[in-house]
Amino acid sequence: MSSYNTLLTEFHEGIFTLTFNRPKANALNGEMALETLAALRGAAADPEVRVVVITGNGRFFCAGQDMGDFESSAGKISYRKHLEETYNPLVLQMQATPKPIVGGINGPAVGAGLGLALACDVRVATDSAQFRYGFTRLGLAPDSGVAYWLPRLMGYAPALAMAMLDEPLDAAQAYRMGLVSRIFTEAEFPFGLLEIAHRLAHSPTKALGLTKRVFLAGQHSSLESALDLEGHVQEEASHTRDHLEGVSAFLQKRTPDFKGE
Repeated sequence: MSSYNTLLTEFHEGIFTLTFNRPKANALNGEMALETLAALRGAAADPEVRVVVITGNGRFFCAGQDMGDFESSAGKISYRKHLEETYNPLVLQMQATPKPIVGGINGPAVGAGLGLALACDVRVATDSAQFRYGFTRLGLAPDSGVAYWLPRLMGYAPALAMAMLDEPLDAAQAYRMGLVSRIFTEAEFPFGLLEIAHRLAHSPTKALGLTKRVFLAGQHSSLESALDLEGHVQEEASHTRDHLEGVSAFLQKRTPDFKGE
């Protein structure tokens, strides 16, 4: 695995863990966004990687854009160009990665950090985690996919209220709203996150990637189009080695040994 200035990376038993590492709050700058993009592209292309875990080092998951980078150039740079060069390709790569991405939300996820958290396929959190819109207090509108994911995950009205009032959700509220699927104490969190990653790493990787693809397409397609795509990806899945293993294991009443092939 490559070495990065703003990330810690680890690979073990099919699990590629990417840890944001920009003290004190893992705030994003251009370098961190591009390094994360490069790491994800590498993981997507590596057949040994079965699942990706994204988490943060320290007390924060990700505090969003480091506004200190813009202090001397506010109003003079194109935010749109910045997004097109950094966060937009990163969020798109997260969705294009044909493997599950688990967000280990170890602390506050704010602004663009919230967008990255929501772009993960499965999210688990510590009981001290927070989810905050964050853009309002900076006089900004959403970016990093927040306007796409938040209303879909928690509903239009509560998402808009969360954005306009800029009030954080704690882990329990996020669980009730469907933003996270598991909550762990801080002591339990590393083990709970690893258990979920390990479970996914031993699942049929190609089938999970196809599931991710068809679920995303279903967010903005007709029923007829969704059924057509389901037929296409089901045909593709049926020719995998893991499908044959799954059928064999089912008939033999044993646990399948999926290889991600």
